[in-house]
Order: sequence, then C-alpha cells, then structure tokens
Amino acid sequence: MNSPLALPITDVDLEARLRARMVEVEVALLGHVESEAPFVTKAARHLMEAGGKRFRPLLCFLAAESGPDGSDASAAAAVLTASCVVELTHLASLYHDDVMDEAALRRGAESANARWDNHVAILTGDFLFAKSSELTADLGPDAVRIQAQTFSRLVEGQILETLGPGPTEDALEHYLRVVAGKTGSLIATSARYGAMFGGASDEIVTALTEYGEKVGTAFQLSDDILDIASETEESGKTPGTDLREGVPTLPVLIALKSTDPADARLRELLVMDLEDDALHAEALGLLRAHPAMTVAKEYVAAEAAGAKELLAVLSEGPVRTALEAFADLVADRSA
Repeated sequence: MNSPLALPITDVDLEARLRARMVEVEVALLGHVESEAPFVTKAARHLMEAGGKRFRPLLCFLAAESGPDGSDASAAAAVLTASCVVELTHLASLYHDDVMDEAALRRGAESANARWDNHVAILTGDFLFAKSSELTADLGPDAVRIQAQTFSRLVEGQILETLGPGPTEDALEHYLRVVAGKTGSLIATSARYGAMFGGASDEIVTALTEYGEKVGTAFQLSDDILDIASETEESGKTPGTDLREGVPTLPVLIALKSTDPADARLRELLVMDLEDDALHAEALGLLRAHPAMTVAKEYVAAEAAGAKELLAVLSEGPVRTALEAFADLVADRSA
C-alpha cells in the first residue's frame, strides 16, 4: 500500500503524477550524494535513508503544476533538479542542527553526530550543501541567486536562534523571525522554484512564494502548539518536550508576555529548569489552560488563512484545491 503524500491530494490524476515524480526524486537524490569515497556516500545517505516526508520536493512538484509547461521534458527535468536542490539543502541543515542541539536521534534513527561524531556530521552537512549548490548552477543564474538568498536566511535564522534575543529585543518577534528564516524561507523557495520552472506567470510565482513562506512558518508554529496540547497516545511524542528542554515556543513566549498577577506562578515556572517531573507537569497543566494557547492557535489560523488568500491568482482546479487543503490542515492541526 502506498504511503500517504505529505500534502493532501484528492484528485486521482494529480496524485498519480506526483507519486511518479516522488519516485524520480528518490532515485535522483541517491545519485546526487554518491561520492568517490564510500564513507562519504554512507554518511550523506544516512538521514536520507532514515525517511522523511519529502514535503519540500513535493511542494515544488505541485507548484510546477500551476504553470503551462508540465508536459515539457526540459521543464520537467528542471523541476526535478530544483526539487533535489531544496531537499538536499534541508537535509544538510538537519546534520548541522543535530550538532547544534546535541541530538541523539533524528527520524527515529541515530543522528550522524551520535553515530560518528560532530566533525563527520558538520562536514557531511557541508558536502550536501555543496551538492545542492552544484545542482543549482545547472538551473541558471536566477536560481543561483535565489538559493544564495535562501541559504543566507537559513544560516541567519540558526545564528539568531543560537544567540537569542537581545536585551531590548522582543523575544516573541525574535522567535518568529527565527522560524521564518529556518523554516519558512526554504519552503517558500520550494514553491518558487516549482512555479518558475513550471512556466507560471510572474504573478503566480510571487503568490506561491509568499504562500510557501506563510504556510511553512505556520506549520512549524503549529508544532509548538501540538507539543503542549497533544497527549502521548495521540501524537506519538511526549507532551511538553520543548518545555522540558527549555526551548522557547510560541505559547510559552505569549504566556511570558502576560502581566496578569494570576499568571505569576506560570511565568516563574517557564523560566525555571523543568527537568523535575513535578515542576514540568505543573507548568504543562498551567500552560494548557492559559489563554496563550488560544492566542497561539489564532495566530497560526490567521497565517494559514493569509496563505489561502494568496492562492486567488490560481485558476480553480486540483492544484489550488490541494494547496488550500494544506493551509486548512495547518490550521486544523493546531485547533
């Protein structure tokens, strides 16, 4: 039985085309990370073979359907290359993120830094970034510029996350900027590349780029809400993992902005070390009941709605329906 696509697709013909393209991208990715050195190939394939939803290449293929060149062989080849570019960039960032976070697991498998060491993980990430850049050069100067700008935002987002907000900077605004850089930027580029190389109009390319930024950022923020709201048996993830690890998330940062005296205990807990099970459970319970959860959900819903509004430039049909359904999914998963 085929596994579900990372995007909700209800049109049978569109789903079949996208599934075929996803098979192509899997084969292409394995080829692109092959090195003359067997160990480099093994390390580069480590996270790729651990799985993943391949959301970014799928969005690239779907966005390409918004243009008239879907049946053109050269356009199809360019879209495939672009899809590999965004996925390799994403995979490279995961290797580096795991080093930064000292993560032991990624996608249920041992992280590269845990299996080997930080040096191998960092250099493997560098290798994948180099491969994505090499492929981008085949797409022409416009793609090179877009990739460079995207990479710049990815790195800037990681640096900002590492540094944290400055003493006079609003922590929530800082966090939203981090999420837009680390997550929204590459998803925006995925949609942009697809529309570009699918031959879509400039108006559609711009709209889908902005759509990707909004819906990608909202999807990441909805994870923040699920981390607090979901039960273990529902999500497969221990509730409050980010809270326990002291990772700032949307509901936490909203709650910390409260000046209500009744929230004093919650604010006190949110700046404490919550490794203690009793303190963690208390903070989780108070946060779940706090209006910050509603505010966070409303923010995500507004971003998803804004993403849907951008799709007005597309003709009615299965592509627009699929993109609208994804925005709805983002809003619903945090509701």
